[in-house]
Amino acid sequence: MISKLHYISQKPVNGTHLKSIDNALNSGCKWIQLRMKDQPLELVLDTALAARELCNQHQAKLIINDYPQVALASKADGLHLGLLDMSVADAREIVGHKMIIGGTANTLEHILQRVAEGVDYIGLGPFRFTKTKKNLSPILGLQGYQNLIAEMRKKEINIPVIAIGGIELADVSSVMETGVHGVAVSGAITFAQNREEVIAEIYQKVETKYIAFNN
Repeated sequence: MISKLHYISQKPVNGTHLKSIDNALNSGCKWIQLRMKDQPLELVLDTALAARELCNQHQAKLIINDYPQVALASKADGLHLGLLDMSVADAREIVGHKMIIGGTANTLEHILQRVAEGVDYIGLGPFRFTKTKKNLSPILGLQGYQNLIAEMRKKEINIPVIAIGGIELADVSSVMETGVHGVAVSGAITFAQNREEVIAEIYQKVETKYIAFNN
């Protein structure tokens, strides 16, 4: 089951990815994606191993962004691949066929590509401008999600779609109303004054809107 709330790890000033993950888990997140771009493999692996232990303590899923070898070595639950990362086929050769694999998409062509590659879910975005990603793809906004979800339904594509990219708490309901499966959030959780309240509210919004849209 693909969660409706994905927390994407972020390194705040004077902090670490691991501390942000620990904070998110302690505040109720159950799906964590470790995203450490352009970092030494040893550092990513060490962080992933520690994150695996934390996720085990909270019965949470751990997804590794971009590093299939790290995903395998850390016994992660899944791997997420960007459009410029290793191919899904090559990653499967490393991690096997049981591990969850998600793939980034920005257009209908990307979605069709990801479906053909056999990913388990699609990270579709960005919703709006975000500083956390270099080489940002064209911004989708609500209309972009509505259009792409409508095209997917026409083609009877039912893969879970996770909206990602600059999503704040106030955006969650309207984003869910486009028909996506869930949302991925980073800064809105990392920098929240009261993470438990924010996370609980996001979970409530994604579940309520998902049920409403699919009934």
